[in-house]
Amino acid sequence: MTSEAATRLTASSWPTLSEVARDVLLEVLIHSPLSRAEIAARLRLSRPTLTRVTRSLVAQGLLVEGDTRPRASAGRPSEMLHVRGAAHRFLGVKLTAERLFATVTDLTATPVATAEEPLRSTDPEGVVAQIAAVARRFPGITGIGVTLGGIVLDGVVARDEFLRWTDVPLKAAVTGATRVPTAVDNDVQALTAAEHWFGPGAGLRSLAVITVGAGVGTGLVVGGALVAGSHGLPPHFSHTLVDANGPQCGCGRRGCISSYLMTHVLLRRLTGHPGYEEALDRVRAGDPQARQVFDEAGYALGVLIGTVANVIDPQKVLLTGDGLPLYEVSAPLVHDGIEDTYEDDPDLVELDVRPFGFSEWARSGAALAIKETITGAITGRPDGDRRR
Repeated sequence: MTSEAATRLTASSWPTLSEVARDVLLEVLIHSPLSRAEIAARLRLSRPTLTRVTRSLVAQGLLVEGDTRPRASAGRPSEMLHVRGAAHRFLGVKLTAERLFATVTDLTATPVATAEEPLRSTDPEGVVAQIAAVARRFPGITGIGVTLGGIVLDGVVARDEFLRWTDVPLKAAVTGATRVPTAVDNDVQALTAAEHWFGPGAGLRSLAVITVGAGVGTGLVVGGALVAGSHGLPPHFSHTLVDANGPQCGCGRRGCISSYLMTHVLLRRLTGHPGYEEALDRVRAGDPQARQVFDEAGYALGVLIGTVANVIDPQKVLLTGDGLPLYEVSAPLVHDGIEDTYEDDPDLVELDVRPFGFSEWARSGAALAIKETITGAITGRPDGDRRR
């Protein structure tokens, strides 16, 4: 746990906001810059209410008046409101089985610092201590967001196969160790929310994020909201059937999407146990076995994209992950899979391929902390901490 001196350096309080103030701040955060008239129309607020709320947010240092925009009709130009990014800073942490990636952002999720280091231990107590040590390097943070490739329910890591954790109360542990309000979530869910707020999906009513690599993940936005099941589970398509005679899947069946796309399974199908880069080199050099394995994986990826598109008809499908080079070498097969699966015109599927690094995944942890701070999910200090 941090010392009293380190605690004073770390925590930065968030002001208490009314529900209307939160809505206004979120609207400007996602769609900035906006005039007061635009905000009032979007949120259906009266002009006096909006004036009072924006005045308060400006006084609290969260909003700032910037440039002006000429009105369509004659009259005084509209003053534009922006979120004051420098008002607060947030720490995002992405955990893999071997490394910790950290990104510090401002209130607009713009990165201001990054860090990366190997995990010294995968024991939960050791990981929490390492997160706390990273947090102490960045004094003045308002919130922390931690993401990982497992199932997270109310801040408890119910299961993470990469770290081999079961029922780890990570949110409470990190909050206790850092004395900074903390949010914890599945990494794909957090990335989906971050790209919907601050990335290529900003402002869209529907969005699908598909990640390929060590695992196969899917995040969905429908009606402008992140989709989570009634039991808190993220969307799951990885065991959708591609070919009943396909390779063995970890679930015990054959031909699931995971059996083609998970990197370690894909590599296991190649002779000589190559690394991923070597396998890609084999494909580019025309090796027939590598070409077949990657093309089958590409087709499976297309089936996944087409299946997801059938379910929600998204405005955009964002494709990313450390296995993304698969798309580079097998794009025609990916599009064959989409065409064979999607029940409408494949041209309606807007595919946005983004090679995000792990710093972007860590940034999504900071975005998670921003979201939960603004919406009130992690406002205030931990129980028992009454300092002002």
